[in-house]
Amino acid sequence: MKWAIAIALVVACQSGGKTAAPAGKLELIDAPAAKTGDIAPMIAAELARAEHDGKHLLVYLGATWCQPCVKFHDAAAAGKLDGVFGDLRMLVFDADRDNAAFERAGYKYELVPLFAIPNADGRSSGRQIEGSIKGANAVDQISPRLRALVDGTP
Repeated sequence: MKWAIAIALVVACQSGGKTAAPAGKLELIDAPAAKTGDIAPMIAAELARAEHDGKHLLVYLGATWCQPCVKFHDAAAAGKLDGVFGDLRMLVFDADRDNAAFERAGYKYELVPLFAIPNADGRSSGRQIEGSIKGANAVDQISPRLRALVDGTP
């Protein structure tokens, strides 16, 4: 049995496949209220801190009334997504509270949840995913799309 696992790992490494999930814990950082002002410098500072810590930063816009947002946030907070997203730090904004400042920083969206990769200056890079199905499968529907966004794959 041990040999079969070792061979599978060698084959995965040779084929360029990933052999292990990202190490660490998915981090959720609640952004301070941003009704007014420019949030781009705050996002840029958090991006620099995340990169220093070896993490990817995603800007996450959700809402308490958004069922997929709540399901994703609850799964992340409970550690259920650490194995898949242990390399991520998410700066969490609230759509009802932060919408105006969020849009001023160039983040355009029609649906929440919104997951976006910021530019170095904290403004929108345009690389993002948004929206999800409702119900019990929301996290399962968001996760592969989010992983592809972070990995830069279609």
